[in-house]
Amino acid sequence: MLALRWFRDRTSPDALARDHGISRATAYRYLEEAVLVLAEQAPDLHQALERAAAEGLPHVILDGKIIPADRCKEKTTSVKGEAIDLWYSGKAHCHGGNIQAVCAPDGFPLWISDAEPGSVHDITAARIHALPALYRAAAHGLPALADPGYDGIGIGIRVPVRQPADGRDLDISTRTRDALQRSLRCLGERGFALLTQRWRTLQHITASPSRIGDIARAALVLTHFEHGYTTSIR
Repeated sequence: MLALRWFRDRTSPDALARDHGISRATAYRYLEEAVLVLAEQAPDLHQALERAAAEGLPHVILDGKIIPADRCKEKTTSVKGEAIDLWYSGKAHCHGGNIQAVCAPDGFPLWISDAEPGSVHDITAARIHALPALYRAAAHGLPALADPGYDGIGIGIRVPVRQPADGRDLDISTRTRDALQRSLRCLGERGFALLTQRWRTLQHITASPSRIGDIARAALVLTHFEHGYTTSIR
């Protein structure tokens, strides 16, 4: 119950300790143990894709999100040789961790990656955590849909065709394909909405950014349990 209150309402550990009649240190220890136990139940990507294929899903949706977190500045060097803040996301304009997710066609989240620093782009995070399994699934008839931020990611990951730089219009067939693809892919937004609106601790994590991946996977397991998607739970 203590852990569920923290996930659901972002109740502070101090308040949890007071309400449950335990010390502050014990409340933190209970939360850490609960996160680890839940995160260990999360499926890996190969398991999630095998189940999706077995259930006859026509495709999956790849998406990424920055999970905001408290973080002091930590400098690093970008690929362009510039000094940047490692955990700051220029896309989201906040500090946090980049999480990749694979969702079912209706947006239900099937898998969550570990977190990369917020300065890491979606396509880079996907290459680290998702692509080998997604390529294999696509080769066996289960493609993935993604937004234009993943342009050039490789065969089997379908993204909209970008507007030509010289301003020319795309042909009608390409525009129609892009519209259909976007109408299917946009449902993937539901996945992160289910996670962050139901489990509010994901709206802003005050723990170390290194814990973001475990916390997100724990929230995924809670979501699967709540929706009866629990065959892998031990």
